[in-house]
Amino acid sequence: MTVTGPDFLALQVSDLERSANFYETLLGLRRAPVSPPHAVVFATEPIAFAVREPMPGFDPTAVRPWAGAGVALWLHADDAQAVHDVLVEAGVPIVSAPAPGPFGLTFSFSDPDGYVVTIHDQA
Repeated sequence: MTVTGPDFLALQVSDLERSANFYETLLGLRRAPVSPPHAVVFATEPIAFAVREPMPGFDPTAVRPWAGAGVALWLHADDAQAVHDVLVEAGVPIVSAPAPGPFGLTFSFSDPDGYVVTIHDQA
């Protein structure tokens, strides 16, 4: 028996359509052709990324402002600065300003549920 690595990633969110629209509109993610009724799956690579309704017993609002504390979620972008500028214009909280690093230009923002997401532009 061998585990080969991450295959799917989903964030539990308080408002499914708000979060789906956030990732679709501001980050440019495309919805996958098929999603289960309780989630929106995006056509991301190398693994699928989704936002989903909370599992029974989980209240996303109870973990604010640090949803996902201890988990580092990084998403690749072709142009991190351009993504940053779109998010700033939309009033999205920026947690760390763009800075060069080993994974290219990186910055972090807070999504509508308080998840901190880092964008980088070097694969």
